[in-house]
Amino acid sequence: MIKKLVPEHIASIVPYPPGKPMEELEREYGIGNAIKLASNENPLGPSPKAIAALRGVLRGLHRYPDDNGFYLRRRIAEKFQLPFEGIVLGNGSDEIIEMVIRTFIQPGDEVVVPDPAFLVYRLAAQAAGGHPVAVPLRDFVIDLDAIGAAVNARTRVVFITNPNNPTGTALSRSALERFLDRLPEHVIVVVDEAYIEFSRDPDIARGFDLLHRGQPRMVVLRTFSKVYGLAGLRIGYGAMQPEIAGYLNRVRQPFNTSIPAQVAALAAIDDEAFLAQTRATIWAGLQVLEQQCRRLGLATAPTQTNFMLIRVPCDSKQIYQAMLRQGVIIRAMNAYGLDRYIRVNAGLPEENERFVRALEQTLEGLAH
Repeated sequence: MIKKLVPEHIASIVPYPPGKPMEELEREYGIGNAIKLASNENPLGPSPKAIAALRGVLRGLHRYPDDNGFYLRRRIAEKFQLPFEGIVLGNGSDEIIEMVIRTFIQPGDEVVVPDPAFLVYRLAAQAAGGHPVAVPLRDFVIDLDAIGAAVNARTRVVFITNPNNPTGTALSRSALERFLDRLPEHVIVVVDEAYIEFSRDPDIARGFDLLHRGQPRMVVLRTFSKVYGLAGLRIGYGAMQPEIAGYLNRVRQPFNTSIPAQVAALAAIDDEAFLAQTRATIWAGLQVLEQQCRRLGLATAPTQTNFMLIRVPCDSKQIYQAMLRQGVIIRAMNAYGLDRYIRVNAGLPEENERFVRALEQTLEGLAH
């Protein structure tokens, strides 16, 4: 009976598949000391400055947060030389994605997304009655020419992930500039930079640079979940021209970011020592993973993120399940249409070593 009451564009949605929590794995399999390398989390934990700042606000949790997030927005604007009025905070950058869709999409409008890319773009478009148009990657890189060709009179929003999740590849500054110059004026471009702090490519396109040059119809997404280690607090932000921010704030829920999230993000954003330690840990870990995959005869995609896409010799779900039994959580990429790939984020040295041992044992077991 209930199904008859649900619109078809909602009923047809396949929910986002989150990574399995370590506690759930240990409970299901009766094991201890599980490690999780599936959700691209910071293996060092949160910024120490964020933890210290959180201790100071716990007695104020009976109060509502600052709805405007004034101090955090002001610091973001100062640090990146962006207009204060153009900063919108979100419950993770995911919420900014939904705000953009709710603001600019009506039922039947088209949303162009790379494929594969972050699944929430497609889910948010479907939930609003929009029509997601998936454009395949080329050699694991977002094909800007093909995306441009997919834009038509019905297109309202285009998503560009840079670096891309789940492939880890990145776009150059000149390529993105040429793409933006060709787009018609009725299209909003969302550039998702959730992983850009991990990039080592000096030529990578950076949305903030384009905003500095006055790019009028662009929303740049950043998050505190990855390099800053605050995934559990769910806070991110979008940077854009103030006019766009004004419309997004009309659909933003009141008090959408909590007191702990705002305070921790404000402390973490200037913890440069922690950011440097995180990058060094990730870059060293990725080097080890790449070397070990090469030793095992497994191909990897080049990455500008904190994770690596690895081609495996069988369906990735087989690898995933076998690794779970060894207490190692990775991501099988079937939901992204990459049935022969797994994704793993770089962890601490001992976690990387354990992953390699478990993967080697898994491959040996499947070969017999």
